[in-house]
Amino acid sequence: MKTWGFGIIGTGSIADFHAAAIKELASGKLVAAANRTEARAKAFADKEGCGYATDYKELLANPDIDIVCVTTSSGSHAAIGLDVLNAGKHLVVEKPIAMNTKQSLELIRAAKRNGVTLSVISQRRFEKQHVAVREALDGGALGKLLLVEVSLPFYRTQAYYDSAEWRGTIEQDGGALMNQGIHSIDLLLWFGGAVETVYGKTATQTHDMEAEDIGLALLTFKNGAFGTIMASTSIQPGFQAALNLYGEKGTIKLEGSSIAHWTVPGVEQPELGVHTGYGGVSDPRSISHVYHRTQLENVIESIESGKELLLKGIDGLRAVQLVEAIYESSAKGAPVRIEEVAE
Repeated sequence: MKTWGFGIIGTGSIADFHAAAIKELASGKLVAAANRTEARAKAFADKEGCGYATDYKELLANPDIDIVCVTTSSGSHAAIGLDVLNAGKHLVVEKPIAMNTKQSLELIRAAKRNGVTLSVISQRRFEKQHVAVREALDGGALGKLLLVEVSLPFYRTQAYYDSAEWRGTIEQDGGALMNQGIHSIDLLLWFGGAVETVYGKTATQTHDMEAEDIGLALLTFKNGAFGTIMASTSIQPGFQAALNLYGEKGTIKLEGSSIAHWTVPGVEQPELGVHTGYGGVSDPRSISHVYHRTQLENVIESIESGKELLLKGIDGLRAVQLVEAIYESSAKGAPVRIEEVAE
């Protein structure tokens, strides 16, 4: 069995979750990590027992590295990701895939051009309750989908946004929608399908930052269903993300990693087993690496055997495209139509 060599670019807090996930892979090994600051790169490498570099292109030149995880600030994903793909390495990039649709499309096309895999981290798709919802939808158990509601009442302190110059900026980080809300937005799209129109409103209510700390949207899906989004980092003290689906035959309500309500004709409420705890409501580090590992396993299986890649570049693009449309609608004060992007 081949051992897949991993490299990590960026050694901030989210890199810890990638490293922990890689350690638990049956066929993966962390070879090296990169950070522009040598002290940080070395500290991470010493902790994880891997090599390090201050220039990430050294990782891209390393023949022992097959897959690269990019965990840098969001605004750098596109440029670094293109270098990874053009070096012939498989790319796993943290959410969001990039800061706009144009950059996202460039990454997708670079992956195709170089014959490598591109996967965007949205590990919440692999949580048992979300898999169960998708199976219920695919089986038609809910009937016609009527409404999908997403609520993300999180809290972040001003100190969180002050901790790095890029935090809370439009070009490098984004706000409550692009940063914290993107996971829930991906789930909304996975369950509801393509969006036709969106009416959005954003504001910065309680923080000294450039981007929004609250975003709201009313959606119309192409299948005729409606959707709502609320994402905020101003809600004290912070509450679990919620996702509700209403069909003509039943209702599912999710809170964090739990099922709050399950009325699905002919389908029993699934047993979720050990509660892994999504967290993140007020502390971005209070999450589990378990589903990062599951997603990395899916990436390896896709490369090795052609198994379906559950999180593709186009999935990341669609989430970013919807956030962009919310921003555009808020600026215009009018609904915006979302056009299908040709890969």
